[in-house]
Amino acid sequence: MITLIVTTDSGAVDLYSQKLAENLDVPKVYTDIYTRIRERFNISWFSREALAPISEDWNFVRMLNRLGGIVHLPNQHLGRYGNLLKLPYIITVHDIIRYLDLKGYSTYIHRPNLRDRFYFSLDYRGISKAAKIIAVSEATKRDLTHHLGIPDRQISVVYPGVDHAIFRPSPQASRLKHPYVLFVGSEHPRKNLFTLLSAFKKLKGQPGFENLKLVKLGKAGGPERDFRGETMGTIRRLRLDQQVVFVQDVSVEDLAGYYRGAECFAFPSLYEGFGFPPLEAMACGCPVISSDSSSLPEVVGQAAIKVSPRDAGALADALNKILTDRALRESLIAKGATQAAKFSWQQTAERTLEVYEEVEASFR
Repeated sequence: MITLIVTTDSGAVDLYSQKLAENLDVPKVYTDIYTRIRERFNISWFSREALAPISEDWNFVRMLNRLGGIVHLPNQHLGRYGNLLKLPYIITVHDIIRYLDLKGYSTYIHRPNLRDRFYFSLDYRGISKAAKIIAVSEATKRDLTHHLGIPDRQISVVYPGVDHAIFRPSPQASRLKHPYVLFVGSEHPRKNLFTLLSAFKKLKGQPGFENLKLVKLGKAGGPERDFRGETMGTIRRLRLDQQVVFVQDVSVEDLAGYYRGAECFAFPSLYEGFGFPPLEAMACGCPVISSDSSSLPEVVGQAAIKVSPRDAGALADALNKILTDRALRESLIAKGATQAAKFSWQQTAERTLEVYEEVEASFR
C-alpha cells in the first residue's frame, strides 16, 4: 500500500500533490508541514522560531512511520524526513534550486544561512535514500544524476499536468483597459524579471507601443530578502514607474483571465524544474516567449519563441514580432494549444500509478 502525502498550501508544488490526490485512488494524508518549512527559511538557529519545528518535525515523522507500507513525499523539501523513516518512500523532486544555492553554483533564490544549509543538506541526503525518485522533467533528472550522483535507474520522469477545465480559451479575460505583456511568477533572481524589464524598456522606446504595459502577477517571494525592493529599484532606474502593473493574489480563474487577455506571455526564467506558466498560457490561447534554459525547451517544444535568457535585445525583438506579426501570433496560438494538450493531470496520475506498482513489486 502506498500513501500519498498531500501538502495543503497554494504553491506550485502543493498544487502538484493536490492534483495527484484528485486523480489517484490511494490513501492520502493532508498536512501543512511544507507551509511551515517555507515560512521558516532564513531564520536564525538561535531564534524562538527555530525551536518549534523540532517537535513538529518529530511528530510528523512518527505519524508517517505509523502509516506502514510505503509513502510518497510530494516535494524535495520533505526529503529531510526520509532520513528518519523506518519505511520505504518515493519522493518527487521538482528542482534542485536550493542545492545549487547551497553549493554556491548560483544565487537562484538566496544564499542559505547556517540553519537552512543544515536542513537543505538533509533534504538532498533524504532524496538519495528514496526507493524511487519521480523527477518532473528530463532536465531535473539530469541535475539529479549530475549533481547528486543518483543512478539513472532510481529516477522516473513523470510530467505534471495542466488543468484544462480552467486553463482554456474563453471570452472571459482580464478587465484591464490597456494592452499588456504578462509575466507570472516570483521575483527571485532565477525568474530573471530584470532582463524582461530591460527588454520591455527597449520595446517601449519603439513607436507603436506607447499604451503597452507589463503586468507582473504573483508574490515577490519569501522572507529571505527584499525581492520587491530590488525589483522596484530596477523599475525606477529604467524609468518604468508608470509602465509596470503589479497584481499580487488572484484566483486560478482570474489567472486564466489574465492569460487570455494578454498580448503575449513572457517567461525568461534562468532555471525551472518544470515551469507551469508557459503551458497554462498556451492552454488559454496566449502566445508564449520562453527562455531556452533548463527544462523549458522540453516543456514548450516548438510552440514558443525561445530566446537566451540573458539577451534583453533578443527578448525585445521577440516581443516586437509577436505584437506586430499577426500570422506569427496565430501560428504560436495554434501550436501552443497542441503542446498544452499533451499535459494533463490524468496522464500524470496514470504514470505515477505505474511508478507505485513498480515500487510495490520490488518490496514483495
